[in-house]
Amino acid sequence: MEQTIELLPQGDRAVSVVFPEEISEAVNARVLALCSAIDAAKIPGIVGCIPAYHTLLVEYDPLRLTYGQAAGLVSALAAGGGRRETGGRTVELPVCYGGDFGPDLAAVAAHTGLGPEEVIARHAGGAYRVYMLGFRPGFPYLGGLDPALATPRLPTPRRRIEGGSVGIAGAQTGVYPEASPGGWNLIGRTPVKLFDEERGPLLRPGDTLRFVPVDRPTYDAVLETGVWPL
Repeated sequence: MEQTIELLPQGDRAVSVVFPEEISEAVNARVLALCSAIDAAKIPGIVGCIPAYHTLLVEYDPLRLTYGQAAGLVSALAAGGGRRETGGRTVELPVCYGGDFGPDLAAVAAHTGLGPEEVIARHAGGAYRVYMLGFRPGFPYLGGLDPALATPRLPTPRRRIEGGSVGIAGAQTGVYPEASPGGWNLIGRTPVKLFDEERGPLLRPGDTLRFVPVDRPTYDAVLETGVWPL
Protein backbone atom coordinates (compact mmCIF):
# COMPACT_ATOMS: atom_id res chain seq x y z
CA MET A 1 0.00 0.00 0.00
CA GLU A 2 1.30 3.45 -0.90
CA GLN A 3 2.17 5.69 1.98
CA THR A 4 -0.06 8.69 2.60
CA ILE A 5 0.89 12.20 1.58
CA GLU A 6 0.93 15.38 3.61
CA LEU A 7 -0.39 18.75 2.44
CA LEU A 8 1.15 21.95 3.79
CA PRO A 9 0.55 25.65 3.06
CA GLN A 10 3.34 27.53 1.32
CA GLY A 11 2.60 31.20 1.73
CA ASP A 12 -0.80 32.44 0.62
CA ARG A 13 -0.82 30.96 -2.88
CA ALA A 14 0.63 27.47 -2.89
CA VAL A 15 0.10 23.97 -1.49
CA SER A 16 3.07 21.70 -0.88
CA VAL A 17 2.30 18.01 -1.39
CA VAL A 18 4.85 15.93 0.53
CA PHE A 19 5.38 12.30 -0.43
CA PRO A 20 7.62 9.81 1.45
CA GLU A 21 10.98 11.49 1.99
CA GLU A 22 13.26 9.44 -0.21
CA ILE A 23 14.97 9.76 -3.55
CA SER A 24 13.52 6.95 -5.64
CA GLU A 25 11.97 6.52 -9.06
CA ALA A 26 8.79 5.11 -7.49
CA VAL A 27 8.18 8.18 -5.31
CA ASN A 28 9.16 10.59 -8.05
CA ALA A 29 6.79 8.80 -10.44
CA ARG A 30 3.93 9.49 -7.99
CA VAL A 31 4.94 13.15 -7.86
CA LEU A 32 4.91 13.43 -11.65
CA ALA A 33 1.66 11.47 -11.97
CA LEU A 34 -0.12 13.89 -9.64
CA CYS A 35 1.38 16.86 -11.49
CA SER A 36 0.09 15.38 -14.75
CA ALA A 37 -3.37 14.87 -13.23
CA ILE A 38 -3.52 18.47 -12.02
CA ASP A 39 -2.44 19.81 -15.41
CA ALA A 40 -5.00 17.63 -17.20
CA ALA A 41 -7.84 18.65 -14.87
CA LYS A 42 -7.47 22.34 -15.83
CA ILE A 43 -9.03 23.44 -12.55
CA PRO A 44 -9.99 27.13 -12.51
CA GLY A 45 -7.77 28.90 -10.02
CA ILE A 46 -4.94 26.34 -10.13
CA VAL A 47 -2.00 28.12 -11.74
CA GLY A 48 0.45 25.25 -12.13
CA CYS A 49 2.71 22.83 -10.31
CA ILE A 50 6.44 22.38 -9.79
CA PRO A 51 7.70 18.82 -9.15
CA ALA A 52 10.78 17.95 -7.07
CA TYR A 53 12.31 14.72 -5.76
CA HIS A 54 9.50 13.85 -3.34
CA THR A 55 7.37 17.00 -3.23
CA LEU A 56 5.01 18.86 -5.52
CA LEU A 57 4.37 22.58 -5.21
CA VAL A 58 0.89 23.44 -6.47
CA GLU A 59 0.33 27.15 -7.08
CA TYR A 60 -3.15 28.68 -7.00
CA ASP A 61 -4.74 32.10 -7.40
CA PRO A 62 -5.72 33.32 -3.90
CA LEU A 63 -8.35 35.60 -5.46
CA ARG A 64 -10.17 32.54 -6.80
CA LEU A 65 -9.43 29.80 -4.28
CA THR A 66 -8.78 29.59 -0.57
CA TYR A 67 -6.04 27.33 0.73
CA GLY A 68 -8.67 24.90 1.97
CA GLN A 69 -10.34 24.72 -1.44
CA ALA A 70 -7.05 24.28 -3.27
CA ALA A 71 -5.86 21.63 -0.82
CA GLY A 72 -9.17 19.79 -1.11
CA LEU A 73 -8.99 19.69 -4.90
CA VAL A 74 -5.39 18.45 -4.82
CA SER A 75 -6.23 15.86 -2.17
CA ALA A 76 -9.11 14.52 -4.24
CA LEU A 77 -6.89 14.07 -7.29
CA ALA A 78 -4.20 12.43 -5.19
CA ALA A 79 -6.74 10.04 -3.67
CA GLY A 80 -7.76 9.02 -7.16
CA GLY A 81 -4.20 7.92 -7.84
CA GLY A 82 -3.57 10.68 -10.38
CA ARG A 83 -2.74 9.64 -13.90
CA ARG A 84 -0.15 7.03 -14.67
CA GLU A 85 3.19 8.54 -15.49
CA THR A 86 3.45 7.99 -19.22
CA GLY A 87 7.24 8.04 -19.17
CA GLY A 88 9.51 10.77 -20.40
CA ARG A 89 11.69 11.02 -23.44
CA THR A 90 15.22 9.71 -23.82
CA VAL A 91 17.55 12.60 -24.60
CA GLU A 92 21.17 12.20 -25.67
CA LEU A 93 23.72 14.94 -25.00
CA PRO A 94 27.13 15.01 -26.65
CA VAL A 95 29.95 15.60 -24.15
CA CYS A 96 33.58 16.38 -24.80
CA TYR A 97 35.32 14.94 -21.74
CA GLY A 98 38.60 16.05 -20.15
CA GLY A 99 41.05 18.71 -21.25
CA ASP A 100 40.03 22.32 -20.73
CA PHE A 101 36.40 21.19 -20.51
CA GLY A 102 37.07 18.70 -17.71
CA PRO A 103 39.69 20.22 -15.40
CA ASP A 104 38.64 17.92 -12.52
CA LEU A 105 38.63 14.64 -14.44
CA ALA A 106 42.06 13.67 -13.07
CA ALA A 107 40.96 14.53 -9.51
CA VAL A 108 37.81 12.39 -9.86
CA ALA A 109 39.93 9.54 -11.21
CA ALA A 110 42.36 9.86 -8.30
CA HIS A 111 39.55 9.97 -5.73
CA THR A 112 37.73 6.96 -7.15
CA GLY A 113 40.83 4.91 -7.94
CA LEU A 114 39.74 4.61 -11.56
CA GLY A 115 41.62 5.72 -14.63
CA PRO A 116 40.31 8.80 -16.49
CA GLU A 117 39.10 6.67 -19.40
CA GLU A 118 37.22 4.40 -17.00
CA VAL A 119 35.59 7.43 -15.37
CA ILE A 120 34.44 8.60 -18.79
CA ALA A 121 33.20 5.15 -19.78
CA ARG A 122 31.22 4.69 -16.57
CA HIS A 123 29.78 8.20 -16.68
CA ALA A 124 28.74 7.90 -20.33
CA GLY A 125 27.41 4.39 -19.71
CA GLY A 126 24.71 5.51 -17.32
CA ALA A 127 21.03 6.21 -17.94
CA TYR A 128 20.05 9.16 -15.76
CA ARG A 129 16.55 10.02 -14.62
CA VAL A 130 15.72 13.73 -14.54
CA TYR A 131 14.14 14.04 -11.10
CA MET A 132 13.70 17.81 -11.09
CA LEU A 133 14.93 21.12 -12.46
CA GLY A 134 16.32 23.83 -10.22
CA PHE A 135 19.24 25.95 -8.99
CA ARG A 136 19.47 27.62 -12.42
CA PRO A 137 16.85 27.56 -15.22
CA GLY A 138 17.04 24.16 -16.86
CA PHE A 139 19.58 22.64 -14.42
CA PRO A 140 18.75 18.90 -14.23
CA TYR A 141 19.09 16.99 -10.96
CA LEU A 142 19.90 13.49 -12.12
CA GLY A 143 19.67 10.07 -10.52
CA GLY A 144 21.60 7.02 -11.65
CA LEU A 145 25.26 7.93 -11.20
CA ASP A 146 27.50 4.88 -10.83
CA PRO A 147 28.31 4.81 -7.08
CA ALA A 148 31.97 4.23 -7.93
CA LEU A 149 32.09 7.76 -9.40
CA ALA A 150 30.83 9.56 -6.28
CA THR A 151 33.22 12.42 -5.45
CA PRO A 152 32.83 15.20 -2.86
CA ARG A 153 32.20 18.75 -3.98
CA LEU A 154 35.15 21.08 -4.35
CA PRO A 155 36.22 22.58 -1.00
CA THR A 156 36.02 26.05 -2.56
CA PRO A 157 33.46 26.69 -5.32
CA ARG A 158 34.58 28.31 -8.56
CA ARG A 159 33.32 31.82 -9.16
CA ARG A 160 32.46 30.99 -12.77
CA ILE A 161 31.64 27.73 -14.51
CA GLU A 162 30.87 27.85 -18.22
CA GLY A 163 27.45 26.86 -19.46
CA GLY A 164 27.27 23.26 -20.64
CA SER A 165 29.79 22.04 -18.07
CA VAL A 166 29.14 18.50 -16.82
CA GLY A 167 30.04 17.82 -13.23
CA ILE A 168 29.92 15.39 -10.33
CA ALA A 169 29.13 16.31 -6.72
CA GLY A 170 28.70 13.57 -4.16
CA ALA A 171 26.45 10.88 -5.62
CA GLN A 172 24.97 13.19 -8.28
CA THR A 173 25.89 14.36 -11.72
CA GLY A 174 24.46 17.40 -13.49
CA VAL A 175 24.90 19.93 -16.29
CA TYR A 176 25.23 23.68 -15.80
CA PRO A 177 22.84 25.27 -18.33
CA GLU A 178 24.51 28.68 -18.16
CA ALA A 179 27.59 30.34 -16.73
CA SER A 180 27.39 30.52 -12.95
CA PRO A 181 29.35 29.89 -9.76
CA GLY A 182 29.52 26.26 -8.67
CA GLY A 183 31.39 23.67 -6.67
CA TRP A 184 30.90 20.50 -8.73
CA ASN A 185 33.85 18.54 -10.15
CA LEU A 186 33.95 19.33 -13.86
CA ILE A 187 34.67 16.37 -16.14
CA GLY A 188 33.42 17.61 -19.53
CA ARG A 189 31.16 19.98 -21.44
CA THR A 190 28.25 19.73 -23.85
CA PRO A 191 27.74 22.18 -26.74
CA VAL A 192 23.94 21.75 -26.54
CA LYS A 193 21.99 24.52 -24.80
CA LEU A 194 19.86 23.21 -21.95
CA PHE A 195 17.74 26.33 -21.65
CA ASP A 196 16.39 28.86 -24.10
CA GLU A 197 14.07 31.69 -23.10
CA GLU A 198 11.72 31.03 -26.01
CA ARG A 199 11.89 27.22 -26.00
CA GLY A 200 12.25 26.79 -22.26
CA PRO A 201 14.22 23.88 -20.75
CA LEU A 202 15.50 21.11 -23.00
CA LEU A 203 14.94 18.50 -20.30
CA ARG A 204 11.82 17.76 -18.28
CA PRO A 205 11.28 15.81 -15.06
CA GLY A 206 10.76 12.16 -15.92
CA ASP A 207 13.08 12.24 -18.94
CA THR A 208 16.03 9.87 -19.25
CA LEU A 209 19.36 11.48 -20.10
CA ARG A 210 22.32 9.73 -21.72
CA PHE A 211 25.74 11.25 -22.35
CA VAL A 212 27.53 10.55 -25.63
CA PRO A 213 31.32 11.08 -25.68
CA VAL A 214 32.47 13.19 -28.64
CA ASP A 215 35.81 14.64 -29.74
CA ARG A 216 36.61 18.33 -29.91
CA PRO A 217 35.91 18.72 -33.67
CA THR A 218 32.44 17.25 -33.16
CA TYR A 219 31.87 19.50 -30.16
CA ASP A 220 32.84 22.55 -32.23
CA ALA A 221 30.59 21.49 -35.12
CA VAL A 222 27.57 21.09 -32.85
CA LEU A 223 28.32 24.41 -31.14
CA GLU A 224 28.58 26.18 -34.51
CA THR A 225 25.54 24.65 -36.19
CA GLY A 226 23.31 24.08 -33.18
CA VAL A 227 22.46 20.69 -34.69
CA TRP A 228 22.65 17.40 -32.79
CA PRO A 229 22.95 14.65 -33.78
CA LEU A 230 25.06 15.68 -36.76
